[in-house]
Amino acid sequence: MDSRKNYSPEAAAHLSEILYQTPNGVLLVDRDSTIHFANPSFQEMFHCGEEELLGKDAAKYVHSDCFKRAIEADGRLMVKESVPEHGVHFRVGIFPMEGEELYCGIFIDISEEEEAKKNLRELRAQTLERAQEVISRQMKTAQEIARLLGETTAETKVLLVKLMSLFEEESGK
Repeated sequence: MDSRKNYSPEAAAHLSEILYQTPNGVLLVDRDSTIHFANPSFQEMFHCGEEELLGKDAAKYVHSDCFKRAIEADGRLMVKESVPEHGVHFRVGIFPMEGEELYCGIFIDISEEEEAKKNLRELRAQTLERAQEVISRQMKTAQEIARLLGETTAETKVLLVKLMSLFEEESGK
């Protein structure tokens, strides 16, 4: 006997409360990917109400064929997806409900993580660009210093040669 099916009424009420309170989106679909249940977190994550979800194809809301892929494989699936128009990035774990013709998807909102990764990539790119600018300016400065040093060295040489010539003329007289 499967112990998961023998819940006391109290335990069933707790499980129901967990479904409604979890910050993760929960979606139940049938073999045709038709939605049978969506908890409040799913509705909030995908900006839709339960009345517009029930009876509709899950792909329309999650913008992915992840349920169809899991159903075709008759098993579990874990994927990372995003819905840019809603600004949501998520990881979803999909699994068949034992003894039912339903599949459950648990959606974890990873939007903040993805935004942080994007900001870090942008910061790295800006830092590299700034480093390149600094290197270029340093090279120009070094070239200018070398040019000026070359000019003053040449001028010093000319002056010293003239002085040496003068001393040689005086000492030769």
